[in-house]
Amino acid sequence: MTTAVGGTAGVRAHARIEARPDGRGSTALPVLAGEGPLALRRTRGSTAGEARVTVVGAMSGPLGGDRFLLEADVAAHARLRVGSAAATIALPGQGKDPARHETRLRVAADAALRWEPEPLISVRGSDLEVRTRAEVAEGGRLLLREEQVLGRHGEPSGSLTSRLTLRVGGRLVLDQELACGPGAPGGWDGPAVLGGHRAVGQLLLVRPEFATRPPEPRLLGGTASLTPLPGPAVLVTAVAPDALRLRRLLDEALDATVRPPGDGPG
Repeated sequence: MTTAVGGTAGVRAHARIEARPDGRGSTALPVLAGEGPLALRRTRGSTAGEARVTVVGAMSGPLGGDRFLLEADVAAHARLRVGSAAATIALPGQGKDPARHETRLRVAADAALRWEPEPLISVRGSDLEVRTRAEVAEGGRLLLREEQVLGRHGEPSGSLTSRLTLRVGGRLVLDQELACGPGAPGGWDGPAVLGGHRAVGQLLLVRPEFATRPPEPRLLGGTASLTPLPGPAVLVTAVAPDALRLRRLLDEALDATVRPPGDGPG
């Protein structure tokens, strides 16, 4: 739906996913509603009892002035996995307002959510604010992956601000923000932040067993680190020269540090 946003033309899109146990050992999706750039499709899951959803972008964007909101609510004993069909590309808009892309995730006790979209690419001249809020009840399980690429091949980054907030059992355990590109505070590309790399990502995991067996903090592969959080949760952050190497680094970090052989989602 196209509307006037802040005096400029922009697209407002809202998508909702609700996952509930179906009473037969699997997961139903009583609400699967998307529009425009946030079209949703149920796809075949590879894990028993798990529902799988793919976000299929039907339009370009987000562009300057756009407002996207994507919500997922996973009830007790349900298992949901969400991915996207292609990378999200932040593009310049005609107006001066930044685009905003917000994600709100809620995971009940004894529920599991895997949130694994394809990378976000910040194109030169774009201006995007990303906000992800995750709320996990005690006993819930979450695996959240974020990957961001600053510019296409051979071009500088657009303006990108990304904020991630996690609450577990109602308690705030993580609230972090990263700003890159034109207008960001100085030093974002320096050795203390990205170190000249153009791809940055993170894995956020919430698991009940981390309460008694938290992984040890450590460096992974030279450009990634694992940090235990209260909650119980774990944060893996990584930087890499490109999206392919970033994905490989995050996958290796997950397999080597927080997923025992044969373990399931989240």
